[in-house]
Amino acid sequence: MNRISEVSFRAVSLTTASRFAEASALYREVFGYLDPAYGLNPRLLGALASNGGSVVGILDESDRLVAFAYGFCGTDRRGFYHYSQSAVVAAEQQGHGLGRMLKHAQREVALSHGMSRMRWTYDPAQIRNAHFNLDVLGARGRWFAPDMYGPGTDRVVVEWDLTREHPTTPDAVTELIVPADAGELRRSFEELLGKGLVAVSCRRLPDGNGAYYFGPADHA
Repeated sequence: MNRISEVSFRAVSLTTASRFAEASALYREVFGYLDPAYGLNPRLLGALASNGGSVVGILDESDRLVAFAYGFCGTDRRGFYHYSQSAVVAAEQQGHGLGRMLKHAQREVALSHGMSRMRWTYDPAQIRNAHFNLDVLGARGRWFAPDMYGPGTDRVVVEWDLTREHPTTPDAVTELIVPADAGELRRSFEELLGKGLVAVSCRRLPDGNGAYYFGPADHA
C-alpha cells in the first residue's frame, strides 16, 4: 500500500522560530549542504513569513516537518507575482504527492495577498520535474535562464496561473525530444521560446527518452 494512503499529512504556514529552524535543518539535509554559505537562515524565513512571503510546510502525524517551501513577492511590467524560491521534501517521503501539497499551499498564500501568478525554476533536463510542473500543475515554461546559478545550471522559468482550478494542456505545435547534450537542449529552448512559444507539456516516451511539447503563448 502507498504510504501516502497510510499516513495523514497536513499543510500549514510556518510561523514560529522553532519551525523556521526545523525548516532550515531539513533544507540542509535534503540538499546535502555542509558549507554554511549554502545554508538557509531561519531569520530570513521569519522575515518572509511576516512580510507577504510564503513559508509553508507539511507535517506528518507526529507533527514532524517532512517538507517545506518558501517564496516572496516579485514584480514585472504586468504587476505582482509570487516567486517560489525553493521546495524540499524529506528523502523518505519523496514521490508521495507532498510536492503538490506544497505548491498548492503556496498558491493559497499568494492568492490571499492578491497575486494571481507564481513563478519558479527547474532544470530542463529533469524530465520528472518538468512533467510535474507542466502537466500536473499546469504551469508554462516561458523563459530560459542559462547558467542561472553558475556554469552548468541552466534553468527554465515557469509561470503558473493561480486562477485556474484545474490544469489544462493546450494543443502543441512543436515537439522537442530531449537531447543528451546540455548545449543542444539550451539552443533548442532558446530558439523555441524566442519564437513566442511556451513549454506546455513534458512526457516520458516508451523508449525512455523525454519529449517536450510547445504551444503558442497566447493560448497557454
